[in-house]
Amino acid sequence: QVQLVESGGGLVQPGGSLRLSCAASRNIESINVMGWDRQAPGKQRELVAVIRVGGSITYADSVKGRFTISRDNAKSTVYLQMNGLKPDDTAVYYCNAMTMYTYWGQGTQVTVSS
Repeated sequence: QVQLVESGGGLVQPGGSLRLSCAASRNIESINVMGWDRQAPGKQRELVAVIRVGGSITYADSVKGRFTISRDNAKSTVYLQMNGLKPDDTAVYYCNAMTMYTYWGQGTQVTVSS
């Protein structure tokens, strides 16, 4: 079992940056895939980025070139660096960890508005 706690969300102006963190309750070296999803009001949850144990990464087309996912196994933490934020990035961002099961955090709100 893995418990995940996200942090780093908040209110930011368009063009600004935020870094989200996802702290896991146990060592993440053996977790095959960790990632971030988001859900905006009235919309379906969508994948933002995933990072695999071998280091390969997949981004949603909408965030390519602006967002960067990384993992620090020593700190059992996954990060999402978000630059060039747009109002369409406003959503609740959820961290997830995929082993035999998929585990989710409670989410952190990101609001992009002037």
